[in-house]
Amino acid sequence: MDENQLLHIIRYATISGNILIIFWVLFNAMDEGFKGTLPEKISFVVVISLLATNTWLLLNKSKNQQKSN
Repeated sequence: MDENQLLHIIRYATISGNILIIFWVLFNAMDEGFKGTLPEKISFVVVISLLATNTWLLLNKSKNQQKSN
């Protein structure tokens, strides 16, 4: 397995992990009725935003690399 294949596997594992964590946080928030203190709500939005942005950037990079090859 060369380095490019390993990076490809790691990239998609990271994307899958990000999506699973987003769903896990959303499920826990729904289970609690989206109730919480203001810092909890802010951290919820920030964590979801960071994970979504990371996923989008990883997917975008993957698409750009496929176009160049």
